[in-house]
Amino acid sequence: MPTTEATLYSVESGAAWITLNRPENRNALSQILVTELHDHLVAALADPNVRCVVVTGNGPAFCAGADLKNQGKQTSGPTFPEVLQIIINAEKPVIAAVNGAAFAGGLGLVGACDIVVAVEDAQFSFSEVRIGVIPAIIAVVCVPKLGTHNAMKLFLTGERFSGTQAVGLGLVHRAVGKDKLREAVKEETDMIALGAPNAVKEGKKLVRAAMEQKPLAEQFATMEAWSKRMFLAPDGQEGMAAFREKRKPKWVTG
Repeated sequence: MPTTEATLYSVESGAAWITLNRPENRNALSQILVTELHDHLVAALADPNVRCVVVTGNGPAFCAGADLKNQGKQTSGPTFPEVLQIIINAEKPVIAAVNGAAFAGGLGLVGACDIVVAVEDAQFSFSEVRIGVIPAIIAVVCVPKLGTHNAMKLFLTGERFSGTQAVGLGLVHRAVGKDKLREAVKEETDMIALGAPNAVKEGKKLVRAAMEQKPLAEQFATMEAWSKRMFLAPDGQEGMAAFREKRKPKWVTG
């Protein structure tokens, strides 16, 4: 895929890297950036050589949220909620490599991603309240991770918190030094590559399904049937054989 102005795209060792590339406006979510992010996600998820996707930013910020300077002047194209839904429903893991500040809608990207690695001094804020609005769209992906207790305080105050603090709040999995971000993300992508592609896909679906509010007996019945399918599937059989034979598995799916 050719390099475009608002985003950069590359594939490295089975990981598709999508870089928000408008550092002059802190990678704000303009229509062109949202459109290119959407298109790159679709391309990466359709590429059989891609096992996972990484979203990061160029410059000092990860993403400053909505492009307020051009608010109301957006042209037609994919919407930000559509991008978040692609990330959530993707059959491949999507990792956020948070290189710097993430405010408002930028935190929506963080909340939607499956794994989040951030630099320790990255600044985060649900800053909407400071301009008289609310983080309505991104609440869908952020409140489940923050919980109502933390979300209430952060949404009402708009206070800033660091990448290190975000780990304790449940938004970030790992906080590392600036010079360690790419290395830390590669550790995550390498671990994903060790698993069977179909098992990784089903594992992501499993987490979503386990969050659904259903009667306990129904949940256990669903999960028992799902478990049996996975054990009897080709990758499950190969994985158990490899374990018994003390060798690396040769995954059937891909």
